[in-house]
Parts: sequence; C-alpha cells; structure tokens
Amino acid sequence: MPDRAPIKPIPDAYPRVSATLCVDRAHEAIKLYQALFGAEVQLLVRTKSDKVRHAQLRIGDSLVLLSDEFPELDMQGPRAFGGTPVSLLVFVADVDDVFERAIKAGCRSIWSVRDQFYGDRSGKFEDPFGHRWSVASHIEDLSLQEIEKRALALERQ
Repeated sequence: MPDRAPIKPIPDAYPRVSATLCVDRAHEAIKLYQALFGAEVQLLVRTKSDKVRHAQLRIGDSLVLLSDEFPELDMQGPRAFGGTPVSLLVFVADVDDVFERAIKAGCRSIWSVRDQFYGDRSGKFEDPFGHRWSVASHIEDLSLQEIEKRALALERQ
C-alpha cells in the first residue's frame, strides 16, 4: 500500500471559523450574495428536486456554507424561529454602494450607514431570507485608547 500524506484535521482551504446559513430559497440567496459581496460558488450539491443540500461560497478570504431548509432534519432558517440575534460582518471597499444595492435588492435597513466611533463606516440590514448582515469599510486607524475614549464620550451623550 503506498504511503499517504497525513490528513490535516484543519484543511488549508478553510478558515478556522465559517458561518453556515440555512435559508428558504437558497438559489435566490446565492444570487443575492453574489451580487452584493462578489460571492463565488465553490461547491453546490443539489437534491433531486433541485434544493440546495450544501453550498460553499467564498467571500474574500472567508467561506459561507449554505443550504435550503430541511425541517425534517431540523435545518430551518431564521424566520422559522421568529428571527435571528446573529449578524455577519463583511468588510467591503464601498459600504455606501453595497448598502444601497442591498436595499434596492429587497433587504430591510436595520440601521443606515454611518461613521462609527471605532474607525469603521458601517450599516446593518436584514436580507429577504431573515439573515442579518453588517457591512463596513474601515476609514480610520485608531489606538485602543482612542476607541475607549470615544466610547466613553458616547455614553455621556
């Protein structure tokens, strides 16, 4: 039997943490994430009825795994639970443009784009599938002390 290289428990092509999203209408979600974030489909496994059993989307240096809902397997999207407390943060080159396109594509604004005390310009929206996304562009390099000072100033307002 030929010698094989040892199997790596953490594959090189995977970030240490990846989000897994379950959505109703996964094909539509994939198209939206491609349009907003430049997501590249790396893997797409479908059922006989054309539901997405498993998809891997590359967004920059991150992976987002995605599937359709399969209630019989206890796989349901956020709407099945009345929403989600979780949001995903995506850094983009032009946060204003991405946010505007998201709203035009049917996403709901949670808070509009604005400059944040910690040096990012960001906004938050909920996509048509119930997942929440924060989008940001870094606009200022700040020391930890400056961030803390600004945070305290906000509390006094």
